[in-house]
Amino acid sequence: MQKIRKGDDVIVRTGKDKGKSGRVVQVLKNDKLLVEGINRVKKTQKANPNTGVSGGIVSKDMPINVSNVGLYNPVTKRADRVGIKFLEDGKKVRFFKSTNELVDV
Repeated sequence: MQKIRKGDDVIVRTGKDKGKSGRVVQVLKNDKLLVEGINRVKKTQKANPNTGVSGGIVSKDMPINVSNVGLYNPVTKRADRVGIKFLEDGKKVRFFKSTNELVDV
């Protein structure tokens, strides 16, 4: 089970975007995440008239390591660490480590 999933709200803890928040768009392999509006870079793109792609400078989100973000806790309104535990019925759930509240309700 992954501690951070697609659709989660996260806050960046380190790096040039420290303190910014966004929603996880995609979870990549090797512990990388694509978060909307985070780690945005400008890239030059070559035009391709066959596919209708225009050339120029485009902005795109680059992957960020999962260790550099924390899951947003709505109770404390801060980034929080996440743990995994089993319920009495054997179901696996995520919980916030600071408040022991369940993430998946």
